[in-house]
Amino acid sequence: MSASNKISDPAAAYKRQPSTLPGQRRPIVKQLLTLVAVGVALVLLFLTVLFVALSVADSPLYAWRILRYGQSDTEDYKIFPARPIETGSTVSTIPTGEPVTIQEVDYPYNGAPRTEALADLLKRTDTKAFLILQNDQLIMEIYLTSSRDSIHTSFSSAKSVNSALIGAALADGYIGSLSDPVIKYIPEIAGRGLDALTIQDLLLMNSGIRYVEGNEFPFYYAPFADDALTYYSADMRKTALSVRAGDTPIGQAFHYNNYHPLLEGVILERATGMHVAQYVQERFWQPMGAAFPASWSLDSEASGFEKMESGINARAIDYARFGLIFLHNGFWNGKEILPASWVRKSTEPLRPDPRTWETMSDWPDYNGYYKYHWWGINNADGSYDFYAHGHYDQIVYVAPRKNAVIVRLGNAPDTQLKWPLVLHDIADQLP
Repeated sequence: MSASNKISDPAAAYKRQPSTLPGQRRPIVKQLLTLVAVGVALVLLFLTVLFVALSVADSPLYAWRILRYGQSDTEDYKIFPARPIETGSTVSTIPTGEPVTIQEVDYPYNGAPRTEALADLLKRTDTKAFLILQNDQLIMEIYLTSSRDSIHTSFSSAKSVNSALIGAALADGYIGSLSDPVIKYIPEIAGRGLDALTIQDLLLMNSGIRYVEGNEFPFYYAPFADDALTYYSADMRKTALSVRAGDTPIGQAFHYNNYHPLLEGVILERATGMHVAQYVQERFWQPMGAAFPASWSLDSEASGFEKMESGINARAIDYARFGLIFLHNGFWNGKEILPASWVRKSTEPLRPDPRTWETMSDWPDYNGYYKYHWWGINNADGSYDFYAHGHYDQIVYVAPRKNAVIVRLGNAPDTQLKWPLVLHDIADQLP
């Protein structure tokens, strides 16, 4: 290369090169903005179509709840209207007894034994309230992120209250028999393969009614699944009356199903002529001497039907009082609240139980059973513990062998933990 072709000033040569970067940048930014706008438009279109579809499936309020709230939450009592459950003129006494110390608990976890300090377990599982009553005395009362005055939603522990209400309605003569066909009270479902369905089938969760869980849908209840519909529907009566037979014949399989408590609620309303919250107030809340008023969440103001599958809102100490009724075979606060025969019949193991378990299929492997909306554990000595159990492990655990009631309320971040087995071990440790 000749000297004349050499570049003497590289910086000047660089400055002379045409710059295309600003011109290149503008189309890229424009393209990105266009893509974002298209994406936003598609999302809005999808949400609009989904909102319309959900509104057609149930109502605009249902669509709003699904899209706004998604999965259920322990604070959901704040988003539903509710019917009050008032206290009576007297509060039953629960004295404080000698405090019990439980240092550690042993329980199976993912197929292996585990030992953990109780205090650590309560903290890491976001337990809000933990109570132990023995011999009708309060021997442990722990509140971590709540207080005695805090409200806790029952979730499916409400189903055990439903069972008690069915027992009360039998005793009061409102319902003739557990063998009564459901169509005697709800003729609207006749001719759908459910004419032989009885009230007992509802209590045993072996109705054969078609039910799709859909609770594995990311972030939300699957919008069109039965779990979502039976939780967020704005008209639970209409939802209950929509049931149809599934593929499994009546009585042959256990399948946990939220249509059962809804149908029971319709039966109770029609048989007693009362709102369910009013009936539970008259038959349980006031007779048992509850310390605090409670409420039962409703599907909507317009419909005014209690959320039978999950909607009682109460304090921990009053959930304990409900457990004491069953610990004492229906007697509490100086009176018979439920017939002892019903308490035994509704909580004792179902023996034999020839049914297949289509859901919760591992529970029998832990000596577990299900009877009339109560869960239970068979003990080695032939006795049994039983308990009300709601989502996120809201539990009222009754251990007659130790004359004890244990209440656990809170969240459930550890989905592999089986709280009933933890409470069984705690009951074992009581004197």
